[in-house]
Amino acid sequence: MDVEAFLAGRLAPAFEAVAGRPVDPAVRPSQHADFQSGAALALAKELGRPPREIAAEVAGKSGLSGVTLSGPGFLNLTVDNEVLVGALRTPPAAPRAAEGQRVVVDYSSPNVAKEMHVGHLRSTIIGDALARLLESAGHDVVRVNHLGDWGTQFGMLIEQLADDDHEGASLGDLTELYRLARARFDGDDDFRTRARLRVVALQGGDPASRSLWRRLVAQSEASFLDIYHRLGIGLAPGDFVGESFYQPMLADVVAELTAKGLLVESEGALCAFPEGFAGRDGEPLPLIVRKSDGGFGYAATDLAAVRHRTRELHATRLLYVVGAPQRTHFQMVFAVARQAGWLGGATAEHIGFGSILGADGKMFKTRSGDTIKLAGLLDEAVARATDPAIGIGAIKYADLASDRRSDYVFDWDRMLAASGNTGPYLQYAVTRIRSILAKAADAPGAVVLGDPAERRLALALAGLEPAIAAATEAREPHRLAGYLHDLAVAFTTFYEKCPILKSGGATRASRLTLTARTGETLTLGLGLLGIPLPAVM
Repeated sequence: MDVEAFLAGRLAPAFEAVAGRPVDPAVRPSQHADFQSGAALALAKELGRPPREIAAEVAGKSGLSGVTLSGPGFLNLTVDNEVLVGALRTPPAAPRAAEGQRVVVDYSSPNVAKEMHVGHLRSTIIGDALARLLESAGHDVVRVNHLGDWGTQFGMLIEQLADDDHEGASLGDLTELYRLARARFDGDDDFRTRARLRVVALQGGDPASRSLWRRLVAQSEASFLDIYHRLGIGLAPGDFVGESFYQPMLADVVAELTAKGLLVESEGALCAFPEGFAGRDGEPLPLIVRKSDGGFGYAATDLAAVRHRTRELHATRLLYVVGAPQRTHFQMVFAVARQAGWLGGATAEHIGFGSILGADGKMFKTRSGDTIKLAGLLDEAVARATDPAIGIGAIKYADLASDRRSDYVFDWDRMLAASGNTGPYLQYAVTRIRSILAKAADAPGAVVLGDPAERRLALALAGLEPAIAAATEAREPHRLAGYLHDLAVAFTTFYEKCPILKSGGATRASRLTLTARTGETLTLGLGLLGIPLPAVM
């Protein structure tokens, strides 16, 4: 039961009766009471009445007990214990959306023939959490891993692969292959020529080139899947859609945009100039769809993807979990797609996020300045923890507990700490609860809220649904993470002040129920965030 929604539902008719129109009661948790409504203040100017007078009339019409006036016109709301107890009778569950949508969530997106690194961590973790949250709300979620598997760099990679025997090579070997190929491309005229011809052959469907290219893709995908398995990420082989998938569509995309008058030739390139975008010089900012040499860039591929996802996948909502620096690019792509009529009634949103920083406040790298490989980071997490689930959970929770729009500092000691807003703290709370329930021979019973710590815990448990809803609707997993931490803190206080196994009779049965509900709620919430639970701690 959503107690916040219950209170809002009781106040809404009273506000409507006073205002003469529907009013959002704006019920929010408060430090001054269980909840508070400040809607009367917003109505004062409209109704020409003092907000405190409005609030008093609303309180009288609400039929709620435990309503008091505060300050200039706030309504302080104290929930009846009976309501809290009633809320605990139903097992915790995620709220369902009023209407389900088909949502494409585009996330992770590593490049073929390169090892995943720390720069892929946030997109992968945030995107997967959002996919889980959306699914829990009843939406039909389509996960898409948009792989970088096409482009001119594959000419030099395939040419290098043709010169060397890399059968069964690891992705680390392929990373070295890329380094060697780049060095030869930059310093060997003959190799550069052959690499460029190899691009033409690959794009033309040459069987030998395609076979070598497919080997690169297959070896890379196997490595990506290993990382996803270790991280507990729900991306499967069927979710991999490389840039190569859209290549056959690009010419038609350009033709359609041209026919609709959306492309302009600029210095030999075909560009779109959506309104509202300007460069530093104030001139209209171009979105280059076809380059001057006739090739296609990222914009063309992203436009083709939008068209395919709405026309063929019938998506009504598109989410792109990509770093904040790509914000303008995606806004321009969405604007052009909207002009072309490809979005129709669908929505498209860039889910931006900040960077992971080191202790020095700069981009998180090795001491030598190299990019940190994701596999190595996971190895270190497991080595530092007593259980793989603790190490992996610590990394994921540290990311999700931060506002995705902000940068955060990667700090092993902080994220692995058993106290504070960390993954291990929440995991330990669940482990402790499991231990308590395993030791209890008797069954939980009816809840009786006597001690203030019991009531605070019950009130915290009642906040699950609004926390999940807020995290899902705002696409901000940290809202759910913060709620789960607050719940674990409330349980710790309850555990310290209210003996569970040492109590008896109805008190023991009630406290076992509160304990069990807390465990179920934490388990559900951590599962929605993709945080694993260790068997023991």
